[in-house]
Amino acid sequence: MSDAATGPVSDPERVARNFFAEDGTLHTIPSKHAKLLAVLDRLAQEFVPGQTYPESEVNEVLNRFHPDHAALRRYLVENDFLTREDGWYWRSGGTFEV
Repeated sequence: MSDAATGPVSDPERVARNFFAEDGTLHTIPSKHAKLLAVLDRLAQEFVPGQTYPESEVNEVLNRFHPDHAALRRYLVENDFLTREDGWYWRSGGTFEV
């Protein structure tokens, strides 16, 4: 994972952990793109591959992490972690366990 403005992120998991409080909430949404991608990858893990979600359920999941669930949802879609079609969302990217 890299960003022209900040260079590569060598440990995305560590970077993401820096933005989450002990209770699991996201204390801030990163402004640097590479760091944002690390956080979005962590949030994408909350969605089961192959399952579809209505927008209200996506909002509910994201609201557990940060009150600006609309921004997080938009970032997840814009950065290809979630795909949206006809009001339904599904996980389309991020790290997958194999």
